Amino acid sequence: MLSLFATDFIENSLMKFIQTSGLMAIFSEGGYKYVIMICISLLLLYLAIKHKFEPLLLLPIAFGMLLTNLPGANMFHAELFAGGHVHWDIFVGKAGLIDYLYLGVKLGIYPCLIFVGVGAMTDFGPLIANPKSFLLGAAAQLGIFLTFIGAIALGFTPAEAASIGIIGGADGPTSIFLTSKLAPDLLGPIAIAAYSYMALVPVIQPPIMRALTTKKERMIKMSQLRQVSKTEKIIFPLVITIIISLLLPDAAPLIGCLMLGNLMKECGVVDRLSKTVQNELMNIVVIFLGISVGATATAASFLNPRTLGILALGIIAFGCGTAGGVLLAKFMNLFLKDGKKINPLIGSAGVSAVPMAARVSQTVGQKDNPSNFLLMHAMGPNVAGVVGSAVAAGILLCMLG
Repeated sequence: MLSLFATDFIENSLMKFIQTSGLMAIFSEGGYKYVIMICISLLLLYLAIKHKFEPLLLLPIAFGMLLTNLPGANMFHAELFAGGHVHWDIFVGKAGLIDYLYLGVKLGIYPCLIFVGVGAMTDFGPLIANPKSFLLGAAAQLGIFLTFIGAIALGFTPAEAASIGIIGGADGPTSIFLTSKLAPDLLGPIAIAAYSYMALVPVIQPPIMRALTTKKERMIKMSQLRQVSKTEKIIFPLVITIIISLLLPDAAPLIGCLMLGNLMKECGVVDRLSKTVQNELMNIVVIFLGISVGATATAASFLNPRTLGILALGIIAFGCGTAGGVLLAKFMNLFLKDGKKINPLIGSAGVSAVPMAARVSQTVGQKDNPSNFLLMHAMGPNVAGVVGSAVAAGILLCMLG
């Protein structure tokens, strides 16, 4: 009798183990989707580790994607955030580890904290020395709004179209901030597209830059920028915060955090805080942000034709943004005298991928004129693009939020 009981117990335990195993879900109907998503996450990990494609964020994003697509792990539950809201009534009883981490994305905390760190690492000196850079940074946001219109024409809702268009700003935290508020179901594909295209700046931008400029334009030398005083650098973040926040309150969280970090850097009296937000705080938030954003890339949200559409529209947005900055620089040159002309290549840096886009301007320029040094000139539109993408996000939130 005891032997029979032991046999039944072992059989029932084994059956329960098999039924609750993730392998059972993989071999069930539709289980192939888990395999596909796991393979995609492994591919992204490979790109981050082997080819160093934005590894600081792509690696945790890819690992978050891996975790959420392991059936039975129950770390992330999309239903807790269905409809764009946090369902607190069922949250505590059902939430997994990543659900708690994702609250920082859903509540808009992580992108703002990252902007504090970005501000502390940004030198606005080139922008202050050459205010025309603001116009180039603004022109590079053209891709956001053109793609927004195009996505609506293709059948996306206005909120989804805005979230897709913001990819053109080449600003990962801003893309996540806007998408988490307007179209959280698209957060995984949009975050991956935004950071992938940021990593591919040296591949995507040069052909567009060369196609839109002549060799003579690419060889233009720009005069050395003036020295910017410490007082100017301290006043700048204060003025920008006040003006933009009064005009566009929806942009205040991102702009305010960006300028707070910059003020910490430039004032010179809180070095400990400045170093902390540049390093420890930034690193911790990047880990939490990457894992939780990657976890939203479930098979249901990722494996559909709309995802391919998002990826295609994202690269169009990025290309249009690059072209917008270059073309405005060419237009401005029509009204500038020789010796004051702008090298159109620096306009492409307005897409905000700091400092990679500025380095691309330098690299492309030196191929036609090895004695040309455009890096500091390109940093003006580059940091203006960071402000511009945040302002664009604020405009879209104001229109659709």
